[in-house]
Amino acid sequence: MKPFTRRRLLQGAGLTLLGASLPPLGRAQPGAAGAEGEDGAVPSRDAASPPDASPLNRYPRAVQEYYIRRVREVEQARNARRAALRTKADAERYVAEVRERFQGVFGPFPARTPLNPRITAVHERDSYRIENVIFESRPGFLVTANLYVPRNQNRPLPGVLGCCGHANSGKALTAYQLFAQGLARQGYVTLIFDPIGEGERLQYTNQRLGPKYGFGTAEHTYAGVRLTLAGEHLGTWFAWDGIRAIDYLISRPEVDPRHLGVTGNSGGGGQTTWLCALDRRITMAAPSCFVTTMRRNIENENSQDPEQFPPHLLALGLDHSDAIAAMAPNPVKILGQEKDFFDARGFEEAAARLRHLYQLLGAEQNFDSFLGDGYHGFSKSNREAMYGWFNSQTGKSHGSSEPTLRPEKADVLRCTPHGQVAELGSTSLFSLGGMQSKRWREGRNPLRGAELKRAIAATLMLPSRAGAPDYKILREAPSRGYVTPAFANYIVESEPGIPVVTIRLSQMPLPSRIPRGFKRALLYVSHRGADAEMRTDPWVRRLCAAGSDTAVFACDLRGVGDSQPRLSTPANPTKGGADYFHAGCGLLFDCPTAGQRTHDLLRLLDLLSATGHGEIHLAARGWGAIPATFAAVLHESVKQVTLKHALTSYAAIMESEDYHWPLSSLVPDVLKTFDLPDCYEQLMKKRLELIEPVSAEGVPD
Repeated sequence: MKPFTRRRLLQGAGLTLLGASLPPLGRAQPGAAGAEGEDGAVPSRDAASPPDASPLNRYPRAVQEYYIRRVREVEQARNARRAALRTKADAERYVAEVRERFQGVFGPFPARTPLNPRITAVHERDSYRIENVIFESRPGFLVTANLYVPRNQNRPLPGVLGCCGHANSGKALTAYQLFAQGLARQGYVTLIFDPIGEGERLQYTNQRLGPKYGFGTAEHTYAGVRLTLAGEHLGTWFAWDGIRAIDYLISRPEVDPRHLGVTGNSGGGGQTTWLCALDRRITMAAPSCFVTTMRRNIENENSQDPEQFPPHLLALGLDHSDAIAAMAPNPVKILGQEKDFFDARGFEEAAARLRHLYQLLGAEQNFDSFLGDGYHGFSKSNREAMYGWFNSQTGKSHGSSEPTLRPEKADVLRCTPHGQVAELGSTSLFSLGGMQSKRWREGRNPLRGAELKRAIAATLMLPSRAGAPDYKILREAPSRGYVTPAFANYIVESEPGIPVVTIRLSQMPLPSRIPRGFKRALLYVSHRGADAEMRTDPWVRRLCAAGSDTAVFACDLRGVGDSQPRLSTPANPTKGGADYFHAGCGLLFDCPTAGQRTHDLLRLLDLLSATGHGEIHLAARGWGAIPATFAAVLHESVKQVTLKHALTSYAAIMESEDYHWPLSSLVPDVLKTFDLPDCYEQLMKKRLELIEPVSAEGVPD
């Protein structure tokens, strides 16, 4: 099947495109039910009163409370599982269980390929030397690192992998240099490497080798969101870089593989935590300022980068403490800070779980925790707690005090000529993903009919449905300036706690249940919010003027418009806004937001069908076109489909460097099986009309 380009979409056989043939403005509906006053008269509105234009956002906490309820249920079930551990054998089975589950979360990993390491500079210091190293974690995928090698000490020496947190300068950040120097002075060969998107490893650069989409968290989110379509997540790429960094570390003759530690702070604490679960060669660990509980993170609206929110984690009942448990009974000391945004209560809860597990294993001496009194960061107190822990495991007598250290200038630690692997022709994460997408697109057979429906339901993780959902009727609101003088508000619960706000337009007041007697219905699925779009968008207003023989509805699916979340997390979705945060939560539970919204819409269609609307014209714009497309394929009541500003294909997002579609619109692992053009082909039978379709680069506001 050829790729669905914009040109093909505009020329698709059987599709009406661009020039939408909209129905004439509606006429009064004879016989419409009205609300009577005490004297039996139908109350009238004051024609002089201006319509209310204040935004409707009556359910801003619905999605957040939904996830809080779900994470509490998971934690309660897993706490019961932990409480049932009574013997060493119980604990050993638990460790084996979480190891297997974490491999499922992060794997499968790619095949090991040659590291092709090279040293680009060596800097001699009083008691150690620094080697600037480049190696390949995947073919052509360059990793920049600094190796701190102690001088004048008996070899082999214990090794430590240092993981960087979120810092523009990566391995050159002062706090990260200091712990690497401190370890080297105490006799540890220490390798600290730049994560993707930091230091010298930007994946998206401009002509001056600067960040095209921002350093650190901004690039992590930009790169990680796109990976969802390939069924991958950024955490796997980070973890594989760490595993290959360990491969390089133990390849050095100076390193004793019997003593191999890993440490890091913040995002580096996250990498350390996941590596505890993934690499059995690690003999000791000290993650800093990361370990808490998933419940605390979600309740506290603590949005994180994709590599810190691994998909399937909560669906499998896993938490931060379980990653550490997967390393048991090897020695681990978790480090935190009282004033950290990673909640200290969760830190203590995780520590209590691990202490109980290690006690059952007969290795209570191999677990410890340290909570400093400061703010987020790899403080001196945390670094010294790490030194002391590693020294106690390797038999060194240095204690834990950190000597006076002096950070290097960034250019001393630079591995590349001008500071970016892009100038050396490194393969980028984007280029690798784009090539894979093209292979799938060119080798994939198009799906049709029942086969396509099964693939949609499976890929979107759609739950089963039965019957029609119940709904609430809100009291009539003041005039909103819609194309009709009256309307009704119905709140449909697609699942407990999730409101699908549905507006039914009317010529007369309508305080009652959904009127029957209309076989035809138009249902508009909003892009940002049905209320505002029905008031201000000319295309939507013309669309909703459907005539006297058609019932007109508009809806906001979860997290949109009337249930748009108002959270403390930053608003910019590229840096962790509410849309990204909740879409990430959905992936934790194996419930992608695109699938949840499709379920919302299917339940609303079930309700409309049950109230006699057997011929539904489903229309949508922008983000709303994603669930509308899937629901139109799946639901038999949909007889006509109109989509404006619909996405041309998911492959376009994978294969275009610039894209502007949010995580909530993407479907995990979809490209291996089908793409949106398969759905559009199927919808030709339902009089599909595509108006101004858009590709990856833009969704209109």
